Amino acid sequence: MRALFTSKWTKVVVFLLCLMPLASLGWRALHNDLSANPIEFITHATGDWTLRFLLITLAITPLRKILRLPDLIRFRRMLGLFAFFYACLHFTTYIWLDKFFDLAEMWKDVAKRRYITVGFTAFVLLIPLASTSTAGWIRRLGGRRWQQLHRLIYISAVCGVIHYYWLVKSAVLRPLTYAAILAVLLLWRLATKYWPQPRPATVELPPKPQRAQA
Repeated sequence: MRALFTSKWTKVVVFLLCLMPLASLGWRALHNDLSANPIEFITHATGDWTLRFLLITLAITPLRKILRLPDLIRFRRMLGLFAFFYACLHFTTYIWLDKFFDLAEMWKDVAKRRYITVGFTAFVLLIPLASTSTAGWIRRLGGRRWQQLHRLIYISAVCGVIHYYWLVKSAVLRPLTYAAILAVLLLWRLATKYWPQPRPATVELPPKPQRAQA
């Protein structure tokens, strides 16, 4: 199992799988299968996948400890960047296909519609995380400061779930499912931080018999 996660080809496979949602959208667009409202369909699809990738990224740390697969950490940065990638597609769909780059209209939306305000906040919080995801930035910031900065992903995920919940209004099953998964991940982090697992008990061996002196 460990050899599977350490293989360089596994990363290639994961990368291609992460592109499948985009490929699916492209295929459906090519065959005019984006529903009666294509812009809304693309907006919802890219938003869904942003949240999914955020949750998968946050799940890497507990999974690697629970499953005892430390090499899962190799995929966390890639998954986090794909979360930002789909967030960019989600945001671009809104400012381009929906608003046609009308900045005045967009600012009115941000001011009037709370779900857009919190969604925009979630997107902005991802920008410093994506821009500092390289090994060079880890060295510049130092490991501790880098980790503190990247905890913003939790706030971004919370804002993303709230954004989705306020957007759909009535069909809340999916955002509530995301909220439940996020709550479990947050509780796990709090539990491991404030209630660390006890160390395994050690068996005290009897002292070695001393040799008799001549």
